[in-house]
Amino acid sequence: MKSINFPAGNHFSAVVCLNANLPDKFVFDLVAPLPLLVADGAANNILALGLEPTKVIGDMDSFFINNQHRILEEKLLIIPDQETNDFEKILQYCIQNNYKDLLIFGFHGGELEHTLNNWSVLKKYCKRLNLCIFDSNRYGIPVYEPVELFVNIGEIISLIPQPKVLLRTHNLEWELNGETLELGRREGARNVAVGEHIILEVLEGELLLFINHRLPIAPVFFPSF
Repeated sequence: MKSINFPAGNHFSAVVCLNANLPDKFVFDLVAPLPLLVADGAANNILALGLEPTKVIGDMDSFFINNQHRILEEKLLIIPDQETNDFEKILQYCIQNNYKDLLIFGFHGGELEHTLNNWSVLKKYCKRLNLCIFDSNRYGIPVYEPVELFVNIGEIISLIPQPKVLLRTHNLEWELNGETLELGRREGARNVAVGEHIILEVLEGELLLFINHRLPIAPVFFPSF
């Protein structure tokens, strides 16, 4: 079993910004000066916040021309490939440049199909990179093996199957004992921690774990002894 820890001083490798609902600037300040890897459409909002992207990645179809002139040309990575969306293009760049622990802003918002497509990309890459969604003061962390972690008593714990998971839990108000969560059949949102030490024994499948954020600290998976 692995342990999800939040060790002091451990920060993310980079922040990924997608073209959807981005947090307020003070949230970006919490993770400064991490590299900002920005989808082309999101770059307009990043500049409007007074922030400087480290790299703008995409086909540049939604990055306004006047804004493109505001940043250095070497910060633009133009990838015209239409088989991958901007999120996947950024994740491929991260793999090539050894950015492993990624904080994701703007995962959803705008058109629903973009959100669902981002979810598919997240599932595709969650075993190759440490991906953590930030949304409304929550962390969304892919989990595909047994894990333990420490949380606050009373903290909301959501377990969203991807798309199906068989698991046992410990220290949740509504425990699961070798039971299945599956999209379209049974969900696991808005459970509650009744103890500080949570165990999610994933027996088969994958889930998205939602807990309160720990900015600027990144979740780290360690072997549990």
